[in-house]
Amino acid sequence: MSTNTTLVLGATGKTGRRVAARLRLRGTPTRTASRSSDTRFDWTAPETWDAALRGIDTVYVVPPGVPGPVHDFIPRAEAAGVRRLVLLSGHGADTWGDSTFGLDMRSAEDAVRASALEWTVLRPSNFNQNFDEDVFHAPLLAGRLALPAGTVPEPFIDLEDVADAVVTVLTEPGKHAGKTYELTGPRSITFSEAVELISRASGLPIDYEQISPAAYTATLVEAGLAEADAGHVTAMFVLMERGLLASTTDDLAAVVGRPPRTFEDYVVRTAAAGAWTR
Repeated sequence: MSTNTTLVLGATGKTGRRVAARLRLRGTPTRTASRSSDTRFDWTAPETWDAALRGIDTVYVVPPGVPGPVHDFIPRAEAAGVRRLVLLSGHGADTWGDSTFGLDMRSAEDAVRASALEWTVLRPSNFNQNFDEDVFHAPLLAGRLALPAGTVPEPFIDLEDVADAVVTVLTEPGKHAGKTYELTGPRSITFSEAVELISRASGLPIDYEQISPAAYTATLVEAGLAEADAGHVTAMFVLMERGLLASTTDDLAAVVGRPPRTFEDYVVRTAAAGAWTR
């Protein structure tokens, strides 16, 4: 029997932990699951799925990094009595064409759309927080961020906005059924502009350099990333340079009822918190 409990997968990740905190604050019955949570969930270990799904009505799905598992997960969710799925995907996934980037997200979208459950897909652009919580942080502290991104801008979005959108959809059954939302920030900026803003707010001298995709892949491999994973990350930048993902949308405002936070707002908050202090 399902209840009104929401299952948050990837609960220790960038979006999952923000979503779980918001749901709990609202008083929404919430179960968090990840490889390290009390309720264990591992995409590579299907034997962990059923216990996580027991008694669940709605699931927030952060797909695994490989195509396929979500197709196997959906029937298990249906059998457990789950009624709704909210999937995190990527901005403009249906425009990625023959790119090798995002095969995992596209596979997950196919699985969710083909299910008999009520579903919603959220497609955010690159997160602002990649500059302080992820791969760009260490290079910024070292004073130089080198990426295969040039003059094509990116509509960076704040993770707090993404989490607000996820929670809104999770807690409004029926209203968002069968919809796909392209979530972006209010304006698009280049990586060079983003680094300049971070440098000014933090007081650190930081340079941005555009390098080739091959050079970036080599840099990631030297940093310890597997060659296949490095190629996957690089493919995202090659895709971005096509310019198909550079435009903004009003979908965030349509979901949460307010405009998205600006990149400048993120930079001021994050600099004040000391994220770019050496």
